[in-house]
Amino acid sequence: MSLGSGTVGERYHGLDAVRGFALTLGVFFHATLSFLPGMQLWVAVDSQRSVELSVLFFVLHIFRMTLFFVLAGFFARLLLERRGTWGFIKNRAARIAMPLAMFWPIVITGIVAVAIWAAVQANGGVAPEGEPPPPPNAETFPLTHLWFLYVLLFFYAVALLLRGVVRLIDRNETLRLRVVDPIVRFVTGPIAPLALAIPMAATLFLTPQWYAWFGIPTPDTGLIPNTAALICYGFAFGLGWLIHRQPAIFEGWGKWWLAYVGPAIGATIGCLMMLGLTPLLEPAAQDLRMAGYAALYGFACWAWTIVIIGFAVRHLAAESPARRYLADASYWIYIVHIPIVMALHALVAPYAWPWFVKYPLVLAVAFTIMLVSYQFLVRYSFIGAILNGKRVKPARAKREAQVLAAAE
Repeated sequence: MSLGSGTVGERYHGLDAVRGFALTLGVFFHATLSFLPGMQLWVAVDSQRSVELSVLFFVLHIFRMTLFFVLAGFFARLLLERRGTWGFIKNRAARIAMPLAMFWPIVITGIVAVAIWAAVQANGGVAPEGEPPPPPNAETFPLTHLWFLYVLLFFYAVALLLRGVVRLIDRNETLRLRVVDPIVRFVTGPIAPLALAIPMAATLFLTPQWYAWFGIPTPDTGLIPNTAALICYGFAFGLGWLIHRQPAIFEGWGKWWLAYVGPAIGATIGCLMMLGLTPLLEPAAQDLRMAGYAALYGFACWAWTIVIIGFAVRHLAAESPARRYLADASYWIYIVHIPIVMALHALVAPYAWPWFVKYPLVLAVAFTIMLVSYQFLVRYSFIGAILNGKRVKPARAKREAQVLAAAE
């Protein structure tokens, strides 16, 4: 088992699979929102609430985006090493900034349209009365679920700036080789869940008005991301960046991953026992009990992250066309899924079917729509070229190969 040296043309198939997995989990995560008991966090409130889906929401939110940003940092440095600074900037502008600019207007239009429709449906087919919301400003700008693209641009800029400063200070890499790399190896070694939990736990505990049940506050509103998200996800991104200097760290996680499954589950259960199985929409007190909860939450986050990456490195390192396809499709799926899931929630909400019928039905229909649209409208189109790079249809590739062979 080896991650390899990161040479040009090499792919980290296991890590690619995890990156796609993290994005795809977003559909499962957001599909729970209309079923959460005790509150309305979504445009459609289902007639059937579910404690089971509340637990699923909680568990997925613990690790999903931390996992994503660790891999984002890893692949960012990989790209920079392969293409250089200017090539990195051009690639990130095309793959991150351009999709954000292209799809945000479409996504927000879809969200608003579904929200209006759901409100009319819930009001007996009549538009509810009331003043329209004020236009967004810097503090209320709705980044929606595309906030992760916006935040990535922040992290890329900071990483390039810090890289330039470090290269000026540490021209011969002595500091990095003798100080930074050993520290990274230590904190990502056997004590990783404990060591890596410390900055997250401290950040969350010291966050004013921290809604502890919801973990890391999502920076989906406002042009200046909240401090807790910047620190927690920035730390994960930076760690992934530094791990790329020593890919053997992930190989170590591949050897240990099974040992952390029990602690990850135990810490998650401990968190739920402390705050309950249903959403708690009230700020946490800054007392000893909540300090313990923050520490347990941080431990669970990093234990799950190590388990998932380690499993993939250990068992998914071989190339798989199916996993590669789903990893490619996951970007499109994540971008477009919110309006689709919201619309399906609004459709099924009035019916008295049990949640274990509605939730799988929403997922099945949503994934069918998203995968079919990816295959026939995106994969081989200019949209697919922007998201994942240009691809040629197999039949065309075969014809071109035959023509080339005949010419030789």
